[in-house]
Amino acid sequence: MFSADFEAAKTGQRGAARSAIGLDAELDGLHRTLCRVSDISVSGARLRTYSALKVGSVIWLTLPLVGRVSATVKWADEYNSGCQFAEPLEPAMIEALLVEAGRK
Repeated sequence: MFSADFEAAKTGQRGAARSAIGLDAELDGLHRTLCRVSDISVSGARLRTYSALKVGSVIWLTLPLVGRVSATVKWADEYNSGCQFAEPLEPAMIEALLVEAGRK
């Protein structure tokens, strides 16, 4: 379904093209916990977590090579959620993350 290259964003559904990725990250909240980033774009990411996230909550996501970024949970379905970054990532950071995850 996804390719390592940026996909064309679907009009009206996403603000930016996204890429499939398998990357471990950390969520900061009351307790720091691991999560898995399953796709990412300059404007947000899809996460797989071990506990459900609440829509509308602000989270801190620690990404390899990038560090901590603030994001708002836009949708959640059990242990999958989509978040929007408070500040867009640089496209070069997405490329570096793809290389880090072995997707490029």
